[in-house]
Amino acid sequence: MSLFKARDWWSTTLGEKEEFDQGCLCVADVDNSGSGIDKIIVGSYMGYLRIFNPHPVKPGDGIQPEDLLLEVQLREPILQVEVGKFVSGTEGLHLAVLHCRKLCVYAVSGTLGNVEHGNQYQIKLMYEHNLQRTACNMTYGPFGGVKGRDLICIQSMDGMLMFFEQESYAFGRFLPGFLLPGPLTYSSRTDSFITVSSCRQVESYKYQVLAFATDADERQEAEQQKLSSGKRVAVDWVLNIGEQALDICVVSFNQAVSSIFVLGERNFFCLKDNGQIRFMKKFDYNPSCFVPYCSVKEGTINTLVANHGKMLNVYQDVTLKWATQLPHVPVSVKVANLQDLKGVIVTLCDNGHLQCSYLGTDPSLFQAPRVESREINYEEFEAEMKKLQKIIKEATKTQDILPRSEKHRDLIVTAEVSPDLNAESRAIDSEVKAEAVPSVTVKVTVQSRVAAQKPCLAVCVQAPLAVTCDQFVFEDLEPDSSETVVLSVFLKGNCSPAELEGDCVVSYNTPTGIPKVAQCHFRLPLRLVCSPAQPSKAANHKLTIDTNKPPVSFLTIFPDFIDPSSEDDQANALGFQFSACSKTTLLASKTSQRYRIQSDQLEDLWLITKELILRLEEHFKKQNCKDFTCTFSGSIPLQEYFELIDRHFELRLNAEKFQELLSERAVQFRAIERRLLTRFKDKTPAPLQHLDTLLEGTFREVIALADAAEENQANLFQAFTKLKSATHLMVMLISLWQKLSADQVAILEATFLPLAEDTPELGWEEAVDAAISYLLRTCLSKSSKEQALNLSSQLSMPKDTSRLKKNITLFCDRLAKGGRLSLSTDSATQQAAVTPGGCATIPESELEERTVIPGSAATFPSRGQAAKQKS
Repeated sequence: MSLFKARDWWSTTLGEKEEFDQGCLCVADVDNSGSGIDKIIVGSYMGYLRIFNPHPVKPGDGIQPEDLLLEVQLREPILQVEVGKFVSGTEGLHLAVLHCRKLCVYAVSGTLGNVEHGNQYQIKLMYEHNLQRTACNMTYGPFGGVKGRDLICIQSMDGMLMFFEQESYAFGRFLPGFLLPGPLTYSSRTDSFITVSSCRQVESYKYQVLAFATDADERQEAEQQKLSSGKRVAVDWVLNIGEQALDICVVSFNQAVSSIFVLGERNFFCLKDNGQIRFMKKFDYNPSCFVPYCSVKEGTINTLVANHGKMLNVYQDVTLKWATQLPHVPVSVKVANLQDLKGVIVTLCDNGHLQCSYLGTDPSLFQAPRVESREINYEEFEAEMKKLQKIIKEATKTQDILPRSEKHRDLIVTAEVSPDLNAESRAIDSEVKAEAVPSVTVKVTVQSRVAAQKPCLAVCVQAPLAVTCDQFVFEDLEPDSSETVVLSVFLKGNCSPAELEGDCVVSYNTPTGIPKVAQCHFRLPLRLVCSPAQPSKAANHKLTIDTNKPPVSFLTIFPDFIDPSSEDDQANALGFQFSACSKTTLLASKTSQRYRIQSDQLEDLWLITKELILRLEEHFKKQNCKDFTCTFSGSIPLQEYFELIDRHFELRLNAEKFQELLSERAVQFRAIERRLLTRFKDKTPAPLQHLDTLLEGTFREVIALADAAEENQANLFQAFTKLKSATHLMVMLISLWQKLSADQVAILEATFLPLAEDTPELGWEEAVDAAISYLLRTCLSKSSKEQALNLSSQLSMPKDTSRLKKNITLFCDRLAKGGRLSLSTDSATQQAAVTPGGCATIPESELEERTVIPGSAATFPSRGQAAKQKS
C-alpha cells in the first residue's frame, strides 16, 4: 500500500448500476468557451451522456447541482466519446459519440442565465452516420495532412476501418489477417494508423496506402482478393510485443521527441515513429489504463499508469517518480485543466465513480500519548519469557501438515456400511443385465467439535461402482454438532470392479478461514458384485495359497455365501457368480494347509483371493493368533498377465486411429461445407456437382466413426479395469512369494498401479515402464554400469509392449535372485543384504534347480533351493 493517497478535490458517483469502460471519458473545452477550462464528458453503456464543470468551494467537496452542465439519455449504449473539429465550415470543437451502429456529432452550447439557476446547456445534432457494421472503437485526426478539420476512423468488430470526411462517408478497408479488434490510434506526424493485432504485434498502416487500396464495401474471399485489380492493404512496419495491448497513445510535445506509447498486460513500451523501441518498462502488477503528459524535464515524458491494486504510478520515462493510492480501480485516466487548478487527475472506474484528484500527502496529526514510567521487574519478565518459550516449543513439536490423532481432530467423518444388501434395489441407470442389481446402504456421519463453515461431503467409489449421490453440501456446523446422510452403492458398469473400497472426504473452513479436510475409508461387501453359485471343477486359471494354520471351514468365514440347504457340500468348496457372467471357485484342502482359487478369467481371481486372505486374517485375529501368515509358492502367471496388457494396449492404439480418422473426416466435412456455402452465396448459382451427396456421405462417416470411437472407449475402460484387477493380483502374489514388508509392498503398488484412470496424455504402459526401469536402474541394478544409464525425462506412448513385458520379466527375475525393493540408490549394499522374506542373493552359478514360468523367458529359484541356500 502506498504511504501517500491521492488528494480528493472533487468526486461523484454516476447513476445506478451503470457500466463504463476505457473510451467513456474525455476532457476538453467542448463548449468553446475560450477560457481554457476543460469540461469532463462521460458516456455510459446505459446511454447516458453527462458533461461536468467541477468547481468545489473547498477540496474534497461533493458534487454541486451547478457542476452538472448537461445530462441527456441517448437511445443506444455509448462506446466512446471524443472532441475535435468534426464539422465542416468551422474550426470549433464538437462532440463525437460512437454507438454500436451509429456515429453522432453534436454541438454543445450554453445560454447565459438571467436567474440564480445559472447557465443553460444543450446539445444539437449536427449530423449522424448509420453504420453497416458493429463498431468497436474510433480515432480521429487530420488524415492526409488536411488543415483546420479532423476526420474520423471507426474500427468495426470484424476488422474494417471506416473513414468519414465529416458529413460524408469516404471509404472502408479491411485489415489483413484480422481476428479480434485491438486499440487504435492515429499519428499525425507519419500520417499512419497504429493498432495491435491478435498476433500480439504492433502494426502501422499509412493513410495513403489505405486510401488507394481495394475498396472493401463488400468483403471478398481471399481467393478473389488475390485476383482483384486494386492494390492490397500493406503494413508499413510491424513490432512483435508478445502480449495483448490495453491502450495506445501517440504524443508529441515541444521539448520531447514524438513517441508511440503502448500499454501491454505486463509491460510498457515506448516506440519511435518507425517502430523501433525507445525504451520499455516491465511491471510487477496488472495495469488498467494510462495517459502520458508533458514533463518539466526536457527530452522526457511523464506517464500516469493505474493498476488493479488501486495504485496510480507516475513515471518519467522508465523511472518511478511517485506512487499514490486511489479509492477505486480506474478504467480511464485523463489530465485536465479545471477551474483554479491545472493538471488535475481525472479517473473513472467501471461502476461510475468519477474523481478529480491531485498529488500530495496528508500530514499525520496523531501524537503518541506519554507512557507512565514504571520500574521494570526483570524477574517477572524472565518468568513470563520462559513460559512463552515453553508454549512455543510445545506448539512447534507437531506441524499442521502432520495428521493428528483421532481424538484431537476438529471434525470426524465415519462411514457405516450395512451388513445386508438392500431389500429393494436402489440402482440408477445400471448397465448390468440382471433383473435386480444389488445395492448396499452406506450411512455417513460428520461430527464437528468446533464450528465448521461451508462443509462439503464427497463420496468416491471406483468405477464401475457408483453411488446414488456423491456430493452433499451442509449448513455451517455448530460446535459439538453432527450431520448424517444415507446413500446407496451399486454396480453400474457391466464388469467387475478392481476395488471394493470407497472414500468419504469432507472439506470445510475453520472460523479463521483456514481450509481443512477430513476423510475416512469404507469397505463394501463382496455380495455387492457377486452371488453364490455352484462350484466348478474345470477352470483355465488356478492359484494355490499356502498358510501355516489348518484350513478353516467356509461355513465359518463365508457365512453370507452359504446355501442352508447344502451346508455340508459347501464346507470346503464355494462358487461365486460375478455379474459379468463369469464364475470363480474357491476350494479348501482337507489334508494340507492350502486353498485353491480357480476361474476362467485371470482378473476374476483377484477379488476372491483378497477376500479370502482378509477373512482368514480376521478369523485368526479373533482367536488371538498373531503368527498367521500366507505364502505363494506357485509360478507367477506372467503370460496370462501379458495378454491383458496387449489387449489394453491394442485398444489404446485403436483410440488413436479413430481420433486421426475423425480429424481427417472433420476437415473434409468443413471443406465441403465451405464449397457449398460459396456456391449458395454466389449471385449466379452454379451446379453443385454432387457436393451435397459428398457432404451427406462424409456426415455419415463422421457419425459412424464417432460411434466406433465411443464403443472403443467403453471397451478400453473395461480392459483397464480388468488390467487393474490382474495387476492387484500380481502385486499380491509377488508380495506373498517374496514375503515383502509393508514398505516394499507400497513401493510395488506405486510401481504397478501409478494411475487411477487412463488418459490420452499418459497411459498405464509408459508410466509402469518408467517406474520399473527406474527400479532396475537403482535398487535392483546388478552393476554400476546400469546405474549410469539415463532414463528418458519425457513419457510417450510406446510402439508396442515388448519392452514393458521384458522389463516386468527382468523385474521378477531380480526379485527372485534376492533383490530388495527400496527407494535408496545404494545398490551395492542392497545386493549384499538379505530380504525380509529370507531370500538371500544367489549367484547364478549355484542355481542348479530352477522353476520356469510358462510363456516367459524368466526363470526363478524354487522354494526348496532358496531354503537350502538359506541354511
